[in-house]
Amino acid sequence: MSPLSLRMSWRRRGFTLIELLVVIAIIAVLIALLLPAVQAAREAARRSQCTNNMKQLGLALHNYISTHQAAPGVYAARNFANNTDVRSSWGLWSPQALLLPFMEQTPVYNACNFAGVNRDTGAGSLRQATAIATQISSFLCPSSRLPQGSQESGRSHPGNNYFASVGPTLNFTSWDTGGTNGMFMVNASPNDWGWASPGLTINMSLITDGTSNTIAFGEWRTGDFNSQKLSIPEDVVNPVAWSGTTDQMQMPAGSAQFLTWMNQCAGFAPTSTATDWQGNMSYLGQDWDQGMFGYSLGNTLLAPNPKIPNCRTCSWAGDWDCQGMYGMSSFHPGGGNIAMADGSVRFLKSTTAMNIVWSLGTRSGGEVVSSDSY
Repeated sequence: MSPLSLRMSWRRRGFTLIELLVVIAIIAVLIALLLPAVQAAREAARRSQCTNNMKQLGLALHNYISTHQAAPGVYAARNFANNTDVRSSWGLWSPQALLLPFMEQTPVYNACNFAGVNRDTGAGSLRQATAIATQISSFLCPSSRLPQGSQESGRSHPGNNYFASVGPTLNFTSWDTGGTNGMFMVNASPNDWGWASPGLTINMSLITDGTSNTIAFGEWRTGDFNSQKLSIPEDVVNPVAWSGTTDQMQMPAGSAQFLTWMNQCAGFAPTSTATDWQGNMSYLGQDWDQGMFGYSLGNTLLAPNPKIPNCRTCSWAGDWDCQGMYGMSSFHPGGGNIAMADGSVRFLKSTTAMNIVWSLGTRSGGEVVSSDSY
């Protein structure tokens, strides 16, 4: 065969344009088939890290209780600039902050001045700026978004995806009628307030439901920080008035009122963005330091990822020092993680019945919950 014939034979064995397009289409189909599997594997890894974070929180809680004979509470804090001004909500320290030494974060803990507030520049909160802006990886779920914006000091918000549970109640303080029945709450300090009944200090003897049946920490998504966009369930709509009494804010005593209020929240939600941040508060989980709803405290009223947003009861536009629902959510398919008071971590399904969620949230409700119910 001549050299010319060989060259012509080689050209005839090459790919045609149609064959190349077919090969490209096959590759595209294979990528489309593999991509969900890769994304699922990545989410499984993120969920595993999230579980480990909550396990660390649970172990830190046990070590704290072993050392102090009680769970960390949230107590009144003083104004640095005016020692007679004592705060009952704004600027108080969170249970997470008190757990820092038990999570290998002693330098951050030592940088906190627990004698005074961590919010309000006029009250001297800028002294806390270095500590409270520190991002703690153990407080962040890798499946969730990071917070946006900055603190009073101009430093970035560090974020917090794990709230300390006050139980199935819209209350967050021990002195509200009805109080709370969870592992954590805001307590008054008798030294600061002079009250005869300053509130409970939660120790193991008060967890009569059993530590393996009581939620200590829940998971929530960080807010989207866009008050002109409704993001369910992490956004907090405001305000929807509570029609019942204060003592009916605890479940199951106020279940009828709660269902009515919850439906009102769902109805108001689509219009919440019309008044910008006053109606749609989108900064859930921006900081770990403040002992208040929406920052470090949350409740167990609904299963993770409900079809309605969080909701606030108070008429004034301001922060979250107010009764309401600040509940569980996650980007994990099918539910979210919970850390029990015994240090174990479980996955709570989004389909879990409301009364089961309430039962798991109480420390002394007397309920019996089987593991196959959630």
